Amino acid sequence: WPLNDRRFGGYEVTNYPGQQTPVGMVFVQGGRFTMGATDDEMPTLENNSFRRTVSVSSFYMDETEVANVSYREYVYWLYRVYGNDYLDVVNRGMPDSTVWRSPLGFNEFYVKNYFWHSAYNNYPVVGVSWYQANDFCQWRTDRVNELLLIYAGELKPNSTQSGEDVFTTESYINGQYQGTEGPRKHRDLDPNGAGKRVRKRFDGVYLPDYRLPTEAEWEYAALGLIGNN
Repeated sequence: WPLNDRRFGGYEVTNYPGQQTPVGMVFVQGGRFTMGATDDEMPTLENNSFRRTVSVSSFYMDETEVANVSYREYVYWLYRVYGNDYLDVVNRGMPDSTVWRSPLGFNEFYVKNYFWHSAYNNYPVVGVSWYQANDFCQWRTDRVNELLLIYAGELKPNSTQSGEDVFTTESYINGQYQGTEGPRKHRDLDPNGAGKRVRKRFDGVYLPDYRLPTEAEWEYAALGLIGNN
């Protein structure tokens, strides 16, 4: 039956132009490499001392570490959205500035200023746990997808989100977040539909979820084998 035709059931197939490179990221071409500790490293009790050959699929990775200015934007968003009703959510996202303290050195200047002072905007954020980093990845996914929908005219910017009225990719796709409808709401070709619908994953609008790299991806990217060869 004809595709994208309301008269024939309205089954939609999108002509996907390809994934755009996310802002601040670089493409890492996949390949095979020998992973693990090298012969000149001190032997340890960790499993990374065992050398093995692994295959890594192509992936995108941030060109630099996540900077203080980027993580402060995350903290600012948490406070703006949850600060009035769910302050514990904001506190859970705060980095631990006490990691600078050392019994053999005086680092109180960094404890007070490293994360907040503009002089350290582009320095890597520190004191972030694995769980906080994962939450940051999820927040980054939602903010990027929200902006893509705004650029596509599906939504209008909403700076008054708070409490449970917050855009997430999954809540929007499942119809749990309405927001403010944009001027170019997508037409629904389903004969039994409402005439307009939210963008689904098969429309190709959303980027894949941001995540932390695996151990193999991290080591493979650090070696830079493709570029060096």
